[in-house]
Amino acid sequence: MQHDRHIVSRWKQTLKSLLLSTLVCLLAPAIALADHSASTNYQVNQTFFGSGGELNACSSNYCSKQSVGEITAGNTSSSNFQAQGGFNTDRTPYIQFDVSSTSIGLGTLSPGTTKTATASFSVKAYLSHGYVVVNASDPPSNNGYIMSAPSSPVASAVGIEQFGINLVANTSPTTFGANPSYIPDSTFSFGQVAGGYSTPNLYAYNKSDTVAFSTASSSATSFTISYIFNVSNVTPGGTYTMQHVLVATGTY
Repeated sequence: MQHDRHIVSRWKQTLKSLLLSTLVCLLAPAIALADHSASTNYQVNQTFFGSGGELNACSSNYCSKQSVGEITAGNTSSSNFQAQGGFNTDRTPYIQFDVSSTSIGLGTLSPGTTKTATASFSVKAYLSHGYVVVNASDPPSNNGYIMSAPSSPVASAVGIEQFGINLVANTSPTTFGANPSYIPDSTFSFGQVAGGYSTPNLYAYNKSDTVAFSTASSSATSFTISYIFNVSNVTPGGTYTMQHVLVATGTY
């Protein structure tokens, strides 16, 4: 499409297809967790308290886990330490990152209209001190031109070039997005939206920003990314694309 900076009245920005492909990059924990806790004087090595039950009951051909006599199960923690109780507690730390939205097409953008879109992902981390989710890609680009993105949260403004996101429910420029949801509920799941992306109707985007996190082992938290796209009368015409890469890392 031809773009004439000198004839604004005839200008029209086209965007045939803006694809936001959410790619998942899972980083393995940098520190392996041992099967015991120790100090210079004491250690606890896969110990259980109760009558009956064994950590592993094995013969030459089969193994089983037993829970007879179990007196406690679940997580206990303080500000510095945590433990998982129960004979059948899994001893392997892991992080799980699921993406439910993989492609978004916006069609044509114009200076008089804000385009919006959403995508969602969920994070679960076990036997960790939590996780962080980080932006790892540039904003939408067109032949080397990168769309302007506010570095701190701002309201959507028609006619001003803007690309921004948040991870909460919004009512402006329209009703869209959602607050985090906890699976099965908030007593098991502890994901949070990072500052800068947690205020309704305000949007920002910085590569390397943390957008979501947890400070403890957590069941799944589902996050919804709300995107806004605004162009100005002098935004270069053409096809803009973006691969929105998110990196989820467990903390130990």
